[in-house]
Amino acid sequence: MTKNRKKIIADALLFLGLLALTLYAVFHGEDLGAVVEAIRGCDWRWLVPAAGCVLVFIGGESVIIRILLRSGGYHLSAKRCFLVSSVGFFFSAVTPSAGGGQPMQVYFLRRERVPVPVAAVTLMAVTITYKLVLVIVGLGTLAAGWDFLRTHFDGVMFFFWLGLALTVGFTALLLILVFHPHLARVAMDGGHRLLEKLHILRKKESRREKLLRAMERYHETAAYFRTHIGLMVLVLALTFVQRFALFTVPWLVYRALGLTGCSWLTLALLQALIAVAADMLPLPGGMGVTEMLFLAVFAPVFGQLALPAMVLSRGLDFYCRLLLSAAFTAIAFLVLGRGRDRENEVTT
Repeated sequence: MTKNRKKIIADALLFLGLLALTLYAVFHGEDLGAVVEAIRGCDWRWLVPAAGCVLVFIGGESVIIRILLRSGGYHLSAKRCFLVSSVGFFFSAVTPSAGGGQPMQVYFLRRERVPVPVAAVTLMAVTITYKLVLVIVGLGTLAAGWDFLRTHFDGVMFFFWLGLALTVGFTALLLILVFHPHLARVAMDGGHRLLEKLHILRKKESRREKLLRAMERYHETAAYFRTHIGLMVLVLALTFVQRFALFTVPWLVYRALGLTGCSWLTLALLQALIAVAADMLPLPGGMGVTEMLFLAVFAPVFGQLALPAMVLSRGLDFYCRLLLSAAFTAIAFLVLGRGRDRENEVTT
């Protein structure tokens, strides 16, 4: 059995195991009949736009990818960019720390004759703005709404602090890699040599050369960012729209359950803060932790309907998205890279 096949099987088993544990933890001891009855009583007219928000979320990244590629002279159709976006969401959802998403996107972009360095720079820009939205939301809430945060995250504040620290640290690292490539190169080279001296890594010059070559991509990203500042501001704005489309789902579920009183902004912000807490945890799709946080944070909002609300909201914003992206990923394997003789050559 090949190494890649073993990894795929291991990731699949981890995903299924976490799914089983999540279902058991969420529904153990609960009145499933009452949950089903509450869901049946929903006003489904509110759930249709909630499903639309999921499509906007996936489509939003495809728009961003298309804009970034076009700025470099690579023209992919909206449909093909949507498939690339779907591939990223699917493999991110089923692999720990979302580690499988971007490598698979690079693979499919390469099939579309987009060079690996261009694909890497494009997806680095997507990653930075994607994380930066959470950093802005998290730090902004700390600065302007500490009472709001303390009220709603009472009892689960640890997860917020942990998630915020990981997200800020990861985003800062990416920005250092991009805007201070020399510093990052020196630090990486020094750290690599230290690990070899401590005999944690075997001395291997080819590994060092490979790492140094990889650092060149961050230098290319830095050059791209400096020469496309206006474009990056646009991408950040589009990423806010994309992410808050998904954060809108709990409010639409709230209305579908016949509840009123809480504003869209309150519920969308709470969902965004849950994303801050769970996004960087090394769990496929944040499974288990996200459900637990939803029940804890939204309990005062939904009351006795918190569990049906979680089933609907999480079912739409993650599991529905997972199924949709899985279907489009299957299409991507059949479509992307076929008949690409002229359509995606560099514009001259």
